[in-house]
Amino acid sequence: MVKSFSKALSGWIKTAGGLTIFLSIILAIVITLDRGPYVLVNVVVTGGMLALVAMVLAMILGVMNVAQFAHGEYFMIGSLTAYYIFTPLSGYLDQHPGAALAFWAPLIAILGGFIVGGIAGAITERMVFRPLRKRSRENWVMNTFLLTVGISVILVNGHQLLFGPDFKGIVKYWSGAPYSIMDVFISRDRTYVFFLAIMVVLLFWLFMAHTRTGRAIRAVSQDETGALMVGINYDGIMMLTMAIGCALAAIAGSSLLFMFPSYPTVGLEPLYMAWIIVILVGLGNIMGAFVGGFIVALLKVATVEYVGAGWDFVIPVGIIIIVLIFKPSGIFGTAVRGVLDK
Repeated sequence: MVKSFSKALSGWIKTAGGLTIFLSIILAIVITLDRGPYVLVNVVVTGGMLALVAMVLAMILGVMNVAQFAHGEYFMIGSLTAYYIFTPLSGYLDQHPGAALAFWAPLIAILGGFIVGGIAGAITERMVFRPLRKRSRENWVMNTFLLTVGISVILVNGHQLLFGPDFKGIVKYWSGAPYSIMDVFISRDRTYVFFLAIMVVLLFWLFMAHTRTGRAIRAVSQDETGALMVGINYDGIMMLTMAIGCALAAIAGSSLLFMFPSYPTVGLEPLYMAWIIVILVGLGNIMGAFVGGFIVALLKVATVEYVGAGWDFVIPVGIIIIVLIFKPSGIFGTAVRGVLDK
């Protein structure tokens, strides 16, 4: 049995994805032993939200074949919505510190960001992508890329015109002493947001894997013609996919308001990181993006620890470029159809 397990483990490690995960685990152990357990905590907390943002970007890419370069702006919509919901609630709590609303107010703000992001995504699909899809499917990838860049410019400048260029953020969502894990103190905000991210990812996976609508979304991503032949509402699935993707990007923005105050270009960093993850794991690979979120978070944390904060984009991107030279399809060699084969 031991020999069989060893052989299976050896075969798994020989795959690009298995080798990457194995090396990432080794790197995490080494850094944790060298610098302390707070490094591992930072990786886990950061990776949770990166994974969420990257997963929904991969879903939009795999299902709609849209290179979504306005993804960060829906992150911004979530943060802006949460700010305007939580600020008056926070003022009320300052006058009534013992109110039961103290725990629920952040969740109300986050839920508000989720709802507004989903509505914005549905409107975008209905007013932008559906007319283009009905008019012409030629040069679809390039046309949608240009459209999303245009949407990004409109939303960024709209934010600046309507709400101003000032930073709109909060100090914290939840009051109270931080939690201590492995002698590392973690704020309540980071702790609750991490568990929220994991819960949302789990619900998203259950929805995609075990509901009729989720199976319809996967069917459209695999074979549009076949999905139409069996009676799937194609336009409805497209709208739902965009709405879910934008809503989950917005929930990331609203959840991290205490780390990323809302301002016109707040979505750039989440956008860049999401695309780095999606390209690394393979275009359209939704569950691969979940794992990739933690791998990229580990690279960022390791870079900050050993090189410097100014290099936290440079070195991870350089490593990813080297990986893709040898594995252009991504480390997981996705079987999910994406931009390159549609």
